[in-house]
Amino acid sequence: MQNQKTHDMTTRREFILRSSAAAAAGIIMPELLMGRPSASKKTGANEKIRVGLIGCRSMGWGDYIELFHFPQAECVALCDIDSKVLSDRAAELEKLTGKKPKVFSDYRKMLEDKDIDAVFIGTPDHWHCLMTCDACAAGKDVYVEKPLANSIAECDAMVSFATHYGRVVQVGQQQRSGLIWHEMKKYIDSGKLGRIAKVNVWANFSYASILRPVPDSNPPEGVDFDFWLGPAPARSFNTNRFHGLWRMFWDYGGGLVTDWGVHLLDMALWGMNATTMPRRILASGGNFAYPTNYAETFDTLSVLWEYDGFTIQWNNVAATELGPYDRAYGLEFIGTEGTLVANRESWVVIPKPGSGLEPASFRPDDLDRTNHVGNFLECIKTRTMNTACTVQNGSFCAKIAHLGNIAARTRSALVYDDIRHTFGNPEADRLIKPVYRKPWTFPEIL
Repeated sequence: MQNQKTHDMTTRREFILRSSAAAAAGIIMPELLMGRPSASKKTGANEKIRVGLIGCRSMGWGDYIELFHFPQAECVALCDIDSKVLSDRAAELEKLTGKKPKVFSDYRKMLEDKDIDAVFIGTPDHWHCLMTCDACAAGKDVYVEKPLANSIAECDAMVSFATHYGRVVQVGQQQRSGLIWHEMKKYIDSGKLGRIAKVNVWANFSYASILRPVPDSNPPEGVDFDFWLGPAPARSFNTNRFHGLWRMFWDYGGGLVTDWGVHLLDMALWGMNATTMPRRILASGGNFAYPTNYAETFDTLSVLWEYDGFTIQWNNVAATELGPYDRAYGLEFIGTEGTLVANRESWVVIPKPGSGLEPASFRPDDLDRTNHVGNFLECIKTRTMNTACTVQNGSFCAKIAHLGNIAARTRSALVYDDIRHTFGNPEADRLIKPVYRKPWTFPEIL
């Protein structure tokens, strides 16, 4: 459901070629540091930005084809572990461009290509970290889908790699580029709502429940399922844990709160100017609505993040497709003078009776992903790291969502120390960083 220049090349390619075993393990060695790419070099105004795509289904493809709006970009390469998806997309891209793209089944081979300047990453969440870190080390700029990563520690690693290698990273939280949200932010900042004490966030979608389990089976022909698993634990293949449904299993995703939740929590945090970890996290979750739900993530989840002076609360009940104000998803900023209710379709201000606040509303044409992709390309040209959704912001929002899941999974009230990287709770601490399956290793700058 996913749910996007010229530069000095690092020694990453030479290193991969010299040490295929280390490359297979995803190891980042000290040799790479000798070839750290320059962050100051700019692409000429008339030069094409040549872009590859890793993960060619759904959101990855949707983000990638937005590049056709921009003549300064060229779609040149595709990578996927599903040979049918890869061949179908390659044929579609050739039809659109008149040129046959390069195709890869191993993303590391794509990163070796000196002609590729940037990559879009539209894979399942558990792959975002390794691919982004390897791309940064290989001198590529990155558009990576949200959530930034499938764990808190991976979010931190991605920030470190992007910063160390001076790469432009855009996180696919497209609402940061949407006019509706900028107008909402202006209204909140005006102070007309009075003091905002609480923000409610919700999303209720059917795909978060899997009500008809199927037995395990062999992977479809042409699918490299072991590569699909990558650093995640070894597990048998099941159609209900694969395309489109993987995010409902902890090894690959975090359910609704890390999917839709990251988009909406981003707007809640932005609206409240929150940039730090909450004082405390409280949560409750389980498969309460559908006890036979095959998904591991929760069909019913409530999370409360406590800040100084306000709280942010998340709620979902999967498969209901209903929510407050007749909106299946949205946000509610509750102020002393009125309440602002928003989603991607519109926002509206409901005055408190007797407050004197005037009703207000805003409805845009649509959520324009093109703006987000265009911002990414412009930042590549100018070597500006301050994209519409920076890797730092993507990390912050994803970590906030993960905090909610961890509190619910451990049934604990938690306080997270983002400097020491601990909850002071052994059970919760075990969920901060995944154990990568060999031969893959957790990315570190040595």
